[in-house]
Parts: sequence; C-alpha cells; structure tokens
Amino acid sequence: MDDMEKSLFALLRWYQAAGIGHYFATGDRVEMPVKESASQGGSDKARLLEAVREELGDCKRCPLWKTRRHIVFGEGSPEAKVMFVGEAPGEEEDKQGRPFVGMAGQLLTRLIEEVGWRREEVYIANVLKCRPPGNRNPKEEEIEACSPFLLKQIDVIKPKIICALGTFSAQLLLGKKLPISRIRGRVLVGWKGYRIFPTYHPAYLLRNPKQKTVALNDFRLLKRLVEDEA
Repeated sequence: MDDMEKSLFALLRWYQAAGIGHYFATGDRVEMPVKESASQGGSDKARLLEAVREELGDCKRCPLWKTRRHIVFGEGSPEAKVMFVGEAPGEEEDKQGRPFVGMAGQLLTRLIEEVGWRREEVYIANVLKCRPPGNRNPKEEEIEACSPFLLKQIDVIKPKIICALGTFSAQLLLGKKLPISRIRGRVLVGWKGYRIFPTYHPAYLLRNPKQKTVALNDFRLLKRLVEDEA
C-alpha cells in the first residue's frame, strides 16, 4: 500500500468513525457528506481518536522517527472537560509510549490530583509525538509536521479549556510568541476559539521548585474555571 492509498484509507476511516456513510457526486460537483443516523452507528469520540491515531500511523513526516522508540499519541478520557498539552515526550515517555510518565509527569499527576481530579478523567498530549534527541527544544519544521494531529485530537475531544504547559504549547495554541511568565494563569482565546490557560511546564517546576506554589494556584484556578463552565 503506497502513501496515497494509506492517506485515503485513513480518511475513509475518519469518515466512518464520524458516522459519515457516503456522499453523492452530481456531474462535476460533489455534495456534502451525508451523516448516518444514530441507529446506523453514529460517532463517538473514542473511535474518532482511534481514526486520528491510524492516520498518524508509523509516522515519518519529520526526522524524529529515526531516533524514537515509541510514538506518544496521548491518553485520558475522550470526554475530558480539560486537556493538558505539553511540549514533547521525554526519555521515559519514549520508552513507555505514554505522555508525562517521567519525573515531570509524576509532578503533573500530583498537581492534577491535588485539585481533586483523577488523571483518567482528563486528557494529556504533547505538541510533538516523538522525543527530540536529548530532550532539546522542538524545531519549527517538527512542530509544523506534527501539530496537525494534536489539533485534530483537540477538535475531537472539544475540551472546555486547554491547559498549555509551557512556552511551545502556549505559542502554538495562541498563535503568538509570548513568554509564559507574562501569560500564565490567564484565560486567553486561541486556535478556533478554544479557551487556553497557560501555566508552567512541570519540567520547569522541577528546575525551579519555588514556582510550584504558583503552579498549584494556577491549577486551583483552572479547576474553578472548568467547574464554572459545567
């Protein structure tokens, strides 16, 4: 199966997961897709996320595939009200194929639990799905190649608010290059009108432990914001 066939297959799986059964071609015009009724299967977010993962495939869209062990797609509840978006997988994430499971991930889990959530009820992902060598910063071409899959994840889950962890996540979702210290702890309108709440990345907090209290207060505010939207 060549790349074009793979792309077509992934697109058809996306339509299938979304409950789109067929479309009509009339002359030289293609009508809008016709969505199946709920009795014909309908759609659910878990299946849509699976379709995004299938489209990603054994990704070789940027050179990071040469050094990765595992693609780290994301995990959590497809029905999550809040989504946490970090920068890129680290060494432990690359080993396990799961986001935020190393030391920074353990701190993130503690912050999530500290405000009364469970990790299983939120969704966690990264801008990049593969680890940059030596945990270096993502390159622009890597972000350009990988970020469309994050944006599709967001559009499937449709969280009430997105917590951008660190500079690269915030800059991507806001479309602006602003320092995280200036925008953290505030709700800003970002990509496609989603509400973006930037805060410090847990890896930064490990290097600057005095900022952990600031981050915890951000998480408490984030919890209140989500509850107010319930």
